[in-house]
Amino acid sequence: MRLWGIPFPVMWSLTEALEVIVPSDAASPRTARVKGRRLARSRADTWILQGLPVVDPVAALFTCAAEVTVAQAVAAIDALITTSSAYPGLGPGRPMASTSEIVDRLESWGRFPGSGTIKTAVPLARERVESPKETETRLMIVAAGLPEPVVQWEVRSEGRFIARVDLAYPELKIAIEYEGDGHRTERAQWRIDIRRQRDLEDGGWIVIRLTELDLSEGGATVLGRLRRAIAARS
Repeated sequence: MRLWGIPFPVMWSLTEALEVIVPSDAASPRTARVKGRRLARSRADTWILQGLPVVDPVAALFTCAAEVTVAQAVAAIDALITTSSAYPGLGPGRPMASTSEIVDRLESWGRFPGSGTIKTAVPLARERVESPKETETRLMIVAAGLPEPVVQWEVRSEGRFIARVDLAYPELKIAIEYEGDGHRTERAQWRIDIRRQRDLEDGGWIVIRLTELDLSEGGATVLGRLRRAIAARS
């Protein structure tokens, strides 16, 4: 998953064993700091990625399914099915898989550790997502009992493109934007962000911006602002 750039909750460390997958009719490797796993040949394709043999991205997720929560699985599936070239760090190809392919593979794999997590996560995944934090923000909003916002909504005025916002309630003209560190440290991006927020507000949009701190604190402040904005516009 890490080599494919699919979001995974734990960073790699030197103390983590290298996991090696072999066909089910082969002997699992038995060596220090190596974790062997057998997998039927029909369950995965072998790719060469960054010079290394890896299982295909869907198989990578399935073999790690027991180690992720439903929310983390949704973030991974969002990355797999995104058509956006702006999603950071993903391996080659957009999308890396389709929702229907993931569903078909689930059916062909049958039961496996974490299969219930993946089955629950698939209907919650959305195409066109551009970052794991965007997924986290969307799930936080839904978990708070608020309506699900639209992903990557394009704002236009009289046919003219104004902005594409991370999450939106188009009918209420409310935009929710996750601001990563790049929006703060890159001068050109910072200037663009100020101008696009001004353009959105000139068009009658309420723009609610949040950062990693908001997510780490549970988003109470942002959710409060969002509830007030929805109430005002409703």
